[in-house]
Amino acid sequence: MTPENSSPTGSHDPSGLQAETPDMGSGMHGRAPIELPADPFAQLLEVLDIRALGANTFIGQSQPQPHGRAFGGQVLAQCVMAAGRTLVALDDDGDRYIHSLHGYFLRPADSSREIRFEVERLRDGRSFSARRVHAYQDDKVLLSMTTSFQEPAGGLDHQERMPDVPAPEELPSISELLAGVDDPRAIFLTKGRPVDMRWVDAPLYGNNFARTDRQSVWVRFTGQLPEDPLLNAAASCYLSDYTLLEPVLRRHGIPWTDTRLRPASLDHAMWFHRRPRLDDWMLYTQSSPSAQSGRGLGVGRLFHADGTLMASVAQEGMVRIKE
Repeated sequence: MTPENSSPTGSHDPSGLQAETPDMGSGMHGRAPIELPADPFAQLLEVLDIRALGANTFIGQSQPQPHGRAFGGQVLAQCVMAAGRTLVALDDDGDRYIHSLHGYFLRPADSSREIRFEVERLRDGRSFSARRVHAYQDDKVLLSMTTSFQEPAGGLDHQERMPDVPAPEELPSISELLAGVDDPRAIFLTKGRPVDMRWVDAPLYGNNFARTDRQSVWVRFTGQLPEDPLLNAAASCYLSDYTLLEPVLRRHGIPWTDTRLRPASLDHAMWFHRRPRLDDWMLYTQSSPSAQSGRGLGVGRLFHADGTLMASVAQEGMVRIKE
């Protein structure tokens, strides 16, 4: 939280490299290094497998984080799982798929504690279903999300083209980029996460990147997801939160290691144009059309490796620079 404890904040330091400060509480200083999971991808599947306490109530665990705050993308993904699981009784053949979500981060979540998810069934129409999900700790709302699901239908069909960029195999991994860096945060970044990322542009871990408001990142999970449409949608939501504010920082020449930086996710929206398949590399193209008043907007497109546009994403974040 901010010093006045009034601004809504989501956990957003995907690099894990930001130094801790009294007001944001991220980074490693003042905390013992966490134990790295033996298999980060298996851990993610366990975290997304939320358990039901009733028809509309679910409980989920969190992935431990160096700064002690749950990753915002994880909570988004768990909300998607909770909303989707209330459609089982409605559609036994599972033919209603999520097509959009809109969420607000209200408070940071403690990654060492369970999160409770309460689902409100807003409407079940002939082809659409709407759900509202609230994530709680200590009966305080951490995240509020509205989702919409739709039966498959025909209609107009077009998409923008995927940019022509180098293949992921031609780009260095995060492990290669941070090889030899003896720091608990760097170790967590390279060994503690279930996602492999390859930046087409120089990543924000040093000062050798160009100042521009655009970037492209190849992303994929380190394991194979089951062929479950809801789980694939939730996992793509998880992925989408990793680097979406980076174009804001890149535009102003600010690396993740800048100790003045105070970032936090404020909201997150996602539109699923086509059913996600997370069995291969995906290209995540991102840009920032505006930053002002201590806030920055990131927008993205998530493409399958074959060029199919899977989803569009938008997120506004608090991006403060403490002098």
